[in-house]
Amino acid sequence: MSLITVFTPTYNRADTLSRTYRSLCRQTCKDFEWLVVDDGSTDNTKGLVSQWIKESIIKIRYIHKENGGLHTGYNTAFSNITTELNVCIDSDDYMPDNAIEIIKTEWSKIINKSDIAGLIGLDFKLDNVAIGGPFQQVGDYHIHEMCRFHQGDTKIVCRTDILKPLVPMPVFNGEKNFNPIYYYIQVDKDYRFRLVNENLCFVDYQDNGMSANIFRQYRNSPQSFAQLRRLYMSMPYYDLKTNFRNAIHYVSSCLFSKQWNGLKTSPRPLMCTLAIPFGIALNLYVRYKTR
Repeated sequence: MSLITVFTPTYNRADTLSRTYRSLCRQTCKDFEWLVVDDGSTDNTKGLVSQWIKESIIKIRYIHKENGGLHTGYNTAFSNITTELNVCIDSDDYMPDNAIEIIKTEWSKIINKSDIAGLIGLDFKLDNVAIGGPFQQVGDYHIHEMCRFHQGDTKIVCRTDILKPLVPMPVFNGEKNFNPIYYYIQVDKDYRFRLVNENLCFVDYQDNGMSANIFRQYRNSPQSFAQLRRLYMSMPYYDLKTNFRNAIHYVSSCLFSKQWNGLKTSPRPLMCTLAIPFGIALNLYVRYKTR
């Protein structure tokens, strides 16, 4: 069995998926398999992947599912992955040629540390610059600790056995913009990650990707955003300022989704009560930006 599964949730990205495939074919270490989770594409994704499977250059599995959004792609992936490690490479991104080799080498150094969930490497822009720069500190850290000294995008490599019990993320009818960071926040509560100052992914943000049009996503998937803030507020390590900011966003999302019982379902009802005026202001601002 391979060490790691590279999984790629994709929707109508046949044009960029080819670049992802070529980068995997160039890997200096082939101890991986590629899982393509097709989120109901209507382009030539299936035909392309079928062709690549026939080429037999790398191990490929293909799963087609009904369109449901990125987070449902993660749900499907984690339900089907059997390798020790996994990492998501989006369909518009690609790995540097030595990424799998780096992961395998670094993982061999900490494989016996039961409190380590995996590795976190860097995301690079296409101009070969690390997003947010390199890690200012290296070693073993919780994600929330890492965020204090690194604000850029990162690539998470995680143990499959830790993620599987967390499947599935909640799915709210009609909402397709639930950030899969929801999984890793839960992992972060009990596990640390080894920070690796290496490029594990080249990132090419698309105009219609999840990172774009955040105000529209915020308004179109309010139950998902509220659930994410609910999880953040349930974590024991965030300071008062961070929790109050989460409470403001939570109130705003509850207003969009008409969750009138939001205070009762909040882990911090008093703080959310105090955040109501600010949450209303944020809600009105988002409405203005998406009018």
